[in-house]
Amino acid sequence: MEYQTDDGSCYYAPSAGDVSDWVLRAASSGAVVIFSKSTCCMCLAVKSLLSNMGVNPTVYEVDQDPRGKDLERALSRMLGGGAAVPLVFIGGKLIGAMDSVVAAHIGGTLVPLLREAGALWL
Repeated sequence: MEYQTDDGSCYYAPSAGDVSDWVLRAASSGAVVIFSKSTCCMCLAVKSLLSNMGVNPTVYEVDQDPRGKDLERALSRMLGGGAAVPLVFIGGKLIGAMDSVVAAHIGGTLVPLLREAGALWL
């Protein structure tokens, strides 16, 4: 189905399966991929944490994408419900939301994951 945005451009609204497939492909497109909202404080915190560690993640701001609502639903399903962002993938593997990233950092498993994915060299 085709939809029109506020600026008059059109886009195709993919099915739920298409969006989930796209998310998985996008999640594998970089060593670290974050699905975020530009106005979300938790998203900013996880991006800052990784950036301060020297990681340069690929970031998809779902609130700036015409498929944003579809993306949020797909991301929420991947987490088993609840808030869809931030959602972090490292090496194409779903790490989870902010709490999972912080827990991995505190537990000492985040740096090895980042090294294995090629996001850190030190």
